[in-house]
Amino acid sequence: MVVGWSFNFVIAKITLRHFDPYTLTSFRIIFSGVFMLPIYFAMPRRSRFNRKDLWNFVVLGFFGVVINRGFFIVGLDYTTAARSALIVATGPIFVLVLARAYRLEQITRGKIIGMALCLTGIVVLVGGDALHFHGGTGAGDLVAIGGTIGFAVYTVLAKKVARQYDTISMNMFCNMAGAIMLLPLGVEDAARLHWSGVGWVGWVGLAYTVLVSSVFAYLIFFWALRHMTASRLAVFTYVEPPLAMLLAVIFLGEKLTSTLLAGGALILAGVYITEFWPGAEEATVETAGA
Repeated sequence: MVVGWSFNFVIAKITLRHFDPYTLTSFRIIFSGVFMLPIYFAMPRRSRFNRKDLWNFVVLGFFGVVINRGFFIVGLDYTTAARSALIVATGPIFVLVLARAYRLEQITRGKIIGMALCLTGIVVLVGGDALHFHGGTGAGDLVAIGGTIGFAVYTVLAKKVARQYDTISMNMFCNMAGAIMLLPLGVEDAARLHWSGVGWVGWVGLAYTVLVSSVFAYLIFFWALRHMTASRLAVFTYVEPPLAMLLAVIFLGEKLTSTLLAGGALILAGVYITEFWPGAEEATVETAGA
């Protein structure tokens, strides 16, 4: 799961050389919904859709699929894979803030310290490029942050219906909601796409972002969550940002700047303290994936 999501930053970056970010976003989300259909119907004990939850899944599909995955791709087109991986790692911080706003979780001293470190890391990471929005990565960083916030909203709002649906059914309904929303854009993108000009690298990259990152990695995640504690699984997610950064250096030639390393260290330390401060409740694994 972690390896699949880590490689997705690099592969999606390469795939963006063959697709514009909006076409890649629409294709990825629509095909993800299509591939979730047979998986859902193959389940012997799947949860049935309740019409009363239609609006809930519209909202969840918008924030958790369209905003989260859409902003990830668009942001990645304007920033580096390494910076995007660090921004995605801030997901638990935004989840905590929203959960506190909805009175679902208490803010402890450790969480305050962790959030302060994480916020400082974001300021260092984004602020280091803030004066170069036209030629730098600042705009892409902000879009990526927007995608992470979108998943945080999804995570908190999903608690309303999570008890009535199993995890695969939840993913299926959310993916389909997102796919239906972007279907008009996908049709338009397909009509104007120069299909023969994409090349096999682009198609393989699209297949990876759909099958590995959007479908199978999430299935592994929820399977693992059933067989180990949330806090133990959370530890594995901390491997993703440094692994993605290493892969970006190897395959994309990205440089590990002092700003990137300093901001990354503060972000990872802040998220770790927030989730694993001694005496705090067991952390709930909330990852935006990629």
